[in-house]
Amino acid sequence: MFGASEEMRVEHLQNNAMEFVHTLCSIIAQPVEIILRPWYGTRYFEVPVTFFSAAMMLILPGIIMLFTNFMHMIPLLNIPATPGMFGLGDYARVYFLIMAFHGFRLWRRMLYMERELHSEFEGPALPFFQILPKGKSFWFVRVILEPSLILIAGIVLQDLFIAQPDLALYLKLAALALMLKQFIAWFRAWEYIRRLLDMRIAGPTIAKFVDNQATEDELAPLHLASFPKNLPPEIRQAAAVQIARSYSPENQNF
Repeated sequence: MFGASEEMRVEHLQNNAMEFVHTLCSIIAQPVEIILRPWYGTRYFEVPVTFFSAAMMLILPGIIMLFTNFMHMIPLLNIPATPGMFGLGDYARVYFLIMAFHGFRLWRRMLYMERELHSEFEGPALPFFQILPKGKSFWFVRVILEPSLILIAGIVLQDLFIAQPDLALYLKLAALALMLKQFIAWFRAWEYIRRLLDMRIAGPTIAKFVDNQATEDELAPLHLASFPKNLPPEIRQAAAVQIARSYSPENQNF
């Protein structure tokens, strides 16, 4: 049971780490995700994610502008003009305009709840993804195609001198954040199904374990050892019940 406790502690640490990375990536990727998924649900983005993402788009362009102006004020330091037509500050203005539209749209959905089927659904992908290879696969679009589109946009727009280096760098970072976020979402969905299958497979083995009829090969996947032969039946029963309880759904971290 000490080993099981250690395993649960490590699993709890893993879940906290994934939650932190998922939240951080959601904050970074939200300004591009609201364009890729314009019909997301009212509860798709958590309130702290929206707040910190808006704060990022409000503060970061100002910091970049102050740093750029400061560098131009240094004597004898010949800094060329920033190449490109639009910078991160311009994208921030577009972001807040789009958020104003989404704010009105989500407000209507909150008042008339029959307008949406599921409040945590991110909405359908943009239509042109359907013509791409594997464009009808939900997770392939989320994990591969959408981040790739943002990455390619950041590279091409900078090469065409449309996006300034700060905007291009943000788009590349947002593509990586979006990919990590959606991979974690896919992993959680896979882990949920895999746990259910593991519990279904472990059930018959635990039943044989209670009767002390399970073999070593059957107990090995569950990391269990057979009871001593001279163990009293009531102690064996109590121990088996305790072990079986650790595999119950209420003790699984979905």
